[in-house]
Amino acid sequence: MANLDGDNEPEWIKRVKSEGAIPFLDPDDCSNGWASPPGNSFMVRGPEYFSTKVKVPGGEFLLKPLGFDWIKGPKKISDILNNPKHRIRMALQDETPTGCRPFIWAFNLQVPSKENFSAVAYFVGLEPVPEGSLMEQFLKGDDAFRTKRLKLIANIVKGPWIVRKAVGEQAICVIGRALTCKYCIADDFIEILGAVRFSELQTTSATLVEMPSNGNMEELLPSFPSRLWKSFGNSFSHLVQADTQDGSSSSTPSLVKGDVDNGLSEEGTKK
Repeated sequence: MANLDGDNEPEWIKRVKSEGAIPFLDPDDCSNGWASPPGNSFMVRGPEYFSTKVKVPGGEFLLKPLGFDWIKGPKKISDILNNPKHRIRMALQDETPTGCRPFIWAFNLQVPSKENFSAVAYFVGLEPVPEGSLMEQFLKGDDAFRTKRLKLIANIVKGPWIVRKAVGEQAICVIGRALTCKYCIADDFIEILGAVRFSELQTTSATLVEMPSNGNMEELLPSFPSRLWKSFGNSFSHLVQADTQDGSSSSTPSLVKGDVDNGLSEEGTKK
């Protein structure tokens, strides 16, 4: 995939990164913000894993970070990229009104809470998906295939003891086995649940989104959640609710800082 780092990054991507309500910051200092953690923060299966049982640093990501939204709504939020007025959709329309558009991946992490918070990370690929690759199989396959392949790797870099105890140094879960995932796919995007770091998000910084007329926000209930996901979700929910009850923007009792990597799992390797 194209290298989108630093000065080589297209101007429209820099603009989208900076336009969100949650600021794009340095990974080592991103209080109430988001950042792109280094790929080597995540240990994954390498090509020799089945013989050595040793994981290797993840290395460069196939997709590069595009944006992050911290939002809430009257119900669980989904199908957000189907809204033609969404800021990512409008940016794509402005940049490429005709012809082949960059492909967008959106990972919508619905936070268990009464106020229906969603942490949505967006990633972009500027080159065509390689033919025959696991990524192409994921896009063209059915939901059963996707459910078996989508893996969540969560690192808690900083946070309260209850969260670090629930998740550990690095938690790994084939997310479709723990939760009911909805996949929304179009010609130039897919929305699910990349890697993103968010830190010390305050409930007051969440942007309220309106219910679309076609009612695409729906409540998705987890099906037989794993103990790991339930512990992580309940811990995160507790933090959000505590912040709401305090009615304060103080960051002392209710902070969480972590990395989330949604990758495609393959037998023995990670693409």
